[in-house]
Amino acid sequence: MGTTKTTPLIYIISPSSAVQTPGSLERAAQRLDELGFATNIDPGAYAANERFAGTDRQRLAAIHRSLNQPAPFILASRGGYGMSRLLTGIDWRAIASSGKQFIGHSDFTAFNLALYAQTQTISYAGPCAAFDFGEDEVNEQMQYWFATMLRGEQSQLDFVVQPIKPFRAPLDVAGVLWGGNLAMVCSLLATPYFPKIEGGILFLEDVSEHPYRIERMLTQLHMAGVLDKQKAILLGDFTDFRTTAADRGYGLNSVWKWLAKHTIAPVFSGFPYGHVPRKATLPIGAGVRLQIKDSQAVLKF
Repeated sequence: MGTTKTTPLIYIISPSSAVQTPGSLERAAQRLDELGFATNIDPGAYAANERFAGTDRQRLAAIHRSLNQPAPFILASRGGYGMSRLLTGIDWRAIASSGKQFIGHSDFTAFNLALYAQTQTISYAGPCAAFDFGEDEVNEQMQYWFATMLRGEQSQLDFVVQPIKPFRAPLDVAGVLWGGNLAMVCSLLATPYFPKIEGGILFLEDVSEHPYRIERMLTQLHMAGVLDKQKAILLGDFTDFRTTAADRGYGLNSVWKWLAKHTIAPVFSGFPYGHVPRKATLPIGAGVRLQIKDSQAVLKF
């Protein structure tokens, strides 16, 4: 891909699992080009070693290589698993001082939160190249949110919520926006890569996790004192799980009832983020303002 036909430039890396579909990154580049972004693909983006996009050393090299090229935006190809293995080897100060803006979701949550914990630098939770832009069909709302956020044109996100517990309306709170994939958030507890954020706006999502596992992870965050320190908790999409006859009606609603009973923070479902085609692009570590009246919510950046 050329680097001079359009701007700004996006550099695609594969820091976690291997890209599964040949040509998906080229399809992503074409879609991004249509949005006005030129794209360069890292030479190791299609690498594979076991389930990973190359060895740990190769994936670390790709992250650090991205700092020495002209693109201001670095986009992960996909999530999966593998970022946790790299956290101790990343030069976080170099990432922060580079001025590059990193974007991704799912497993990339570990990078988002570690970067903020280590340097208080903002990065983005949002779509990935192969997982989102490389699909046969791409959600238009996702593309709009992505393009306007990266261009600095998006000042707020409007969405509809459902309160999980009664709250004092209207809600109007401000704090640091943070969170992402629930499993990855929990995996960082008690490590140097977990942000110590009080009075924040925490958003959570997950995929292929049974409701009891979701509850177990929320219980962990609760017992660690994380949930009660937040000004609001926003629940995104929790998808692709199966309940069984042994659950006897236990499901996500049961989890939300438990959560409402055990946390003092206001909790709302309906946040447009998760392993779904329609997802917002969100600045992790940025100060935001959340306003909710009735079922209408506005997140101001």
